[in-house]
Amino acid sequence: MEDKILEKSGDMFLNYGFKSVTMDDIASEMGISKKTLYKYFSNKAALVDASTVSVQESIDKAILFIKSQEYNAIEEEFTVKAVFNEMFKNAKNSPMFQLKKYYPETYEKLMEREVCIFRDCNLDNLEKGIEQGLYRSEIKKELIGGFYFTLIFGIFEGDNGLDMQEIIKAEYEVLEYHIRAIATEKGIKELEKQLKIINQK
Repeated sequence: MEDKILEKSGDMFLNYGFKSVTMDDIASEMGISKKTLYKYFSNKAALVDASTVSVQESIDKAILFIKSQEYNAIEEEFTVKAVFNEMFKNAKNSPMFQLKKYYPETYEKLMEREVCIFRDCNLDNLEKGIEQGLYRSEIKKELIGGFYFTLIFGIFEGDNGLDMQEIIKAEYEVLEYHIRAIATEKGIKELEKQLKIINQK
């Protein structure tokens, strides 16, 4: 039951917002009593905290699976981006901004984990891209990774008035900007190929 609650509440928080969704809403959606809900989670803040961890673990598993496939470095970046966008496609606005505003303690814990995961994944991707001749060998990997992280999370965190579809579009533009800044001629060709694929969707 706890796993079912986490799955349902995670979906509802992402789609409708951490502030908007109440414990009553979740209990009603699941067809259970609030008493059952409070048996597993003492309050909404505890449920937000646990569901955030659960969503992040799901994303991590998806990324690890993608990295185990035979994608080249640029194809891998676009495939990971597609997983995030699928997860957030029904959200009305940025879940990260809501979390930061209404549940700052949960947000801080999330960011501590996210920084490490993002850094490791990005460095791995940069090294793979260099080995495959898609990224320039002389790039400063730590510096480039920091730039990319700042740009991506700046979109999600800011009170920029963008709805989720605009944020997704902006994310792809940041990804294109990131790759163009570090790509070889071979990498640019692969980037153009990936851009063509997403523009046809």
